[in-house]
Amino acid sequence: MNSPKLSYRYFGGEGKPPLVLLHGLLGSSRNWVSAGKELTNDYEVFALDLRNHGDSPHCDSMDFGDLAADVLRFLDEQDLGKVHLLGHSLGGKVAMRVAMEAAGRLESLVVVDIAPREYAPHHQRDFDAMNSLPLAELESRKDADARMTELVPDWAQRQFLLTNLGRNGDAFAWTVNLRALTKARDTMRQSSIGPDDAFAGPTTFILGGQSRFVLPEDWRIINKHFPKARIEVIDESGHNPHIEKRDAFLAAIERHRDADWGIVV
Repeated sequence: MNSPKLSYRYFGGEGKPPLVLLHGLLGSSRNWVSAGKELTNDYEVFALDLRNHGDSPHCDSMDFGDLAADVLRFLDEQDLGKVHLLGHSLGGKVAMRVAMEAAGRLESLVVVDIAPREYAPHHQRDFDAMNSLPLAELESRKDADARMTELVPDWAQRQFLLTNLGRNGDAFAWTVNLRALTKARDTMRQSSIGPDDAFAGPTTFILGGQSRFVLPEDWRIINKHFPKARIEVIDESGHNPHIEKRDAFLAAIERHRDADWGIVV
């Protein structure tokens, strides 16, 4: 299938090295608003909405090959040669796939709190809550929040999910392609790269020390696929260090920028 034209936010930094940001599952480019503005001190910053998220087109497929092709189409559309690519969670999986398929398009890679491996089902209750919400009956966003409480007891997680609740005329509607994302749950928890794939370019993995998405035993497989990888752990952060510990995250990006990577093959 042809790759859709992705929506994006442009934070500025014209003339500086381009940096492309990819959000996580059920997120959007808005997740990068705070960190993205800060990153313009060193980069020209673009934050994409992945297909079926944000304002990007809805598609049936969530295959990682298709997601990577979408990103590469964006680079071509913007006439961007080599870029720095940074992805969080699902976006990190997409970024890893881009690195394997088009290493020549990347100056460097940053992956945030995800590993190149298969994951157990994680978002089942989130999807159950979203799919069971009776949109036609909702009176307000507060009503939606109350109805989701039993399945998603964590307040912050409910608010995150509800960033995807918009209006279609007088009725509420999900802005994400919930049908396609629900169908692709098993696909998205797989590794996005092959067992023998490797990217030899400059790479940093930024991990949340309080997160369980990347464990110490995952470090070996990271180094197998990314032999130049540096691993940064932000001790007091969970799964979203770019939001939870923004200053520490930005400092990790500075160290990535200034690292001595040696000869890149």
